[in-house]
Amino acid sequence: MATFLMLSTLGPDGAATLQRNPQRLKEVNAEVETFGVRIVDQWALLGQYDFCTIIDAPDDRTMARMAVALGARGTMKTLTMAAIDVEDFLEDLEG
Repeated sequence: MATFLMLSTLGPDGAATLQRNPQRLKEVNAEVETFGVRIVDQWALLGQYDFCTIIDAPDDRTMARMAVALGARGTMKTLTMAAIDVEDFLEDLEG
């Protein structure tokens, strides 16, 4: 599994939905997991982004498919980055 960090920003419709139904966040997380990914952790943020989600996915293509599906809803925008464990990174550098 590969690890990804996803920063997300809600649009006006997404924010209104979340305010009306706070449990919608957990519903979306459950929908996301149907793509074969696992949500490892998640935080609500103050500032430029509304949420930070750590996701394990089988590969980049699965993650891309999931990110496009979320974006296609029009309620949020995401920025997704691959994350490499520091110990693995150092091991690769020492190669």
